[in-house]
Amino acid sequence: MSLEFIQLQSYTAPSIIEQKNKDWVQYGDDNNYYQYLIDLYHSSPTNNACIKGTVDQIFGKGLEVTKASRDLAGYIEFKKMFSNDCIRAIAMDLKMLGQASFQLVKSKDRKKYVQAKHFPQQTLRPAKCNEKGEIEKYYYCPDWANIKRNHTPIEFRAFGYDQNANECILTIKPYSTGSFYFAPVDYQGGTQYANLEAEISNFHINNIMNGLAPSMLINFNNGQPPAEVKDTIEAQIKQKFGGSSNAGRFIISWNDGKDSSADITPVQLSDAHNQYQFLSQESMQKIMVAHRIVSPLLLGIKDNTGFGNNADELKSASILFDNVVIRPFQRLIIDAVTKVLNFNGVNLNLYFKTLQPLEFTDLSGNIIDDETREEETGVTLASQKKKIELVKPNAGESKDDFLGRCIPIVVREGKDADQATAICYSYFEGTMLESDEKSWIEHLKGKGEIINTDEWELIDVQEVTDADEELKFNLAYENPNKKSDDDKGVYKIRYRYGPNFVSDKSRQFCSAMVQESKGGVIYRREDIIAMGDAGVNGQFAPQGESTYSIWKYKGGVNCHHRWERLTFRRKQVKGKFLPKQPGETGDNRNLENYNEVSNKSADKAGVPFSPSGWDTAKTRPIDMPNKGSLKNK
Repeated sequence: MSLEFIQLQSYTAPSIIEQKNKDWVQYGDDNNYYQYLIDLYHSSPTNNACIKGTVDQIFGKGLEVTKASRDLAGYIEFKKMFSNDCIRAIAMDLKMLGQASFQLVKSKDRKKYVQAKHFPQQTLRPAKCNEKGEIEKYYYCPDWANIKRNHTPIEFRAFGYDQNANECILTIKPYSTGSFYFAPVDYQGGTQYANLEAEISNFHINNIMNGLAPSMLINFNNGQPPAEVKDTIEAQIKQKFGGSSNAGRFIISWNDGKDSSADITPVQLSDAHNQYQFLSQESMQKIMVAHRIVSPLLLGIKDNTGFGNNADELKSASILFDNVVIRPFQRLIIDAVTKVLNFNGVNLNLYFKTLQPLEFTDLSGNIIDDETREEETGVTLASQKKKIELVKPNAGESKDDFLGRCIPIVVREGKDADQATAICYSYFEGTMLESDEKSWIEHLKGKGEIINTDEWELIDVQEVTDADEELKFNLAYENPNKKSDDDKGVYKIRYRYGPNFVSDKSRQFCSAMVQESKGGVIYRREDIIAMGDAGVNGQFAPQGESTYSIWKYKGGVNCHHRWERLTFRRKQVKGKFLPKQPGETGDNRNLENYNEVSNKSADKAGVPFSPSGWDTAKTRPIDMPNKGSLKNK
């Protein structure tokens, strides 16, 4: 008797291969290890829950900027570049695949980055490092496992090595001892258990579909009939005994006689159901250990440990999980985003808004100011909101009383006496500080469009009203070149600051805006409203509100200016609308080949030229109650 031992598959770390005839580095024997990790995510229920739950905690409610560092220009640049969808996808890749990548697009002059996109990590491979041990570029291919011999992957320069490139790849890769080209996932030690959990489910499914075991042995002891006779008899048996209600398998044995009939010796697995139950529970526990899940309840997983039933234990687990697991991932993403913003000359304090209940947030430790509290806890604390309310004038409060109350508060925020006095005066009067005016003027630079008087004819000008609190625009930060929500079909609507006069007492902001208007500059409504949505100058917003709207209040108290609306329609030649200009797309703001038309014709076409609050927005602050002052509003 001879015995043959079969070596069952064992776990091995993914191989990293540098081939002489390839410029890129392979990940896995088949250069497809990322797909193996993706398959584990989809096939193992525990692994899926751990990854998805952790990613939800990492992203929270999105990446935000602390109030104190939210200067208008930098904040809007950050919001335009990094969308929530992009950051959420980066968090998913970072957790599931061990690293993640941004595709960064430069401006036309290549002096700064203007857009950041998520780049699917599984489609990237690093180039072989240079003599200094640096990765200078990456290669893209949608399917590395089936790359054809004559196919050349697309090359991208790495961040920092893209001086002459229009775009580059910035990869977030946490350090891991012994790893250089690729970072192993943080749950690497649990991948074999995730694979085991997937195989156990596959085994049970196949076992059930195959009837668990052969349920019938049929012996024919009258010799060997021709093959076609065997097939006919087997088909008749299947037709009679097959189907889901007879879910077994049968064995047919053709014998020369009864003495030579087949014997069936099943291999019995002792106590099989308990063994499979043990393997299933063991896999689940080891996967959660690999993911460092402090308590399964944090991710919506109910187990039989009993841990987390106590509120204090659950709170402790939540704080521990947040600090040990979630924060390191968040810090990797924040560091990458900060690196891009710093390249553009923008410096912001970033943090992720947390999903944790406030009572589960650790407010202890050496947190000395509200900005640090906001950044560390991911929560805008009630004390911060209360402070904003404290520096707003109360109804009927005199200027002296307000200044006596306001100045000490602003001084405690780090301002000197002169700065504090100027700020508090602006709060009381409801006007902008000079620094605020400069921020808003800077924001509107590059947003305006110049009317081509050779192509357009001015038909109708209307005073513009205010949009109420419910009026919000999704395009304010997303894409400044996208067409306005007010545009429809062949119609476009733009706005200008008017009327065109200023005096020696006019504010810097009004003077600059009138000068732009005289030059023919017009704006989308989204660009004007964006400043108020950014929360800039919220300190002198109306009582109970947190934003000050230039769309509503123009230059502030006593201002003599308003917004005016201009409606345009694409020009026609011989009854046909002119085609788009070369390079003009449906999303850009090119107004070539447009004529200005009346409101009546636009109204018939369904153009939303009359938003809610129209009568208020056309009113100059000087004509408003209290001359536009917000202190008693």
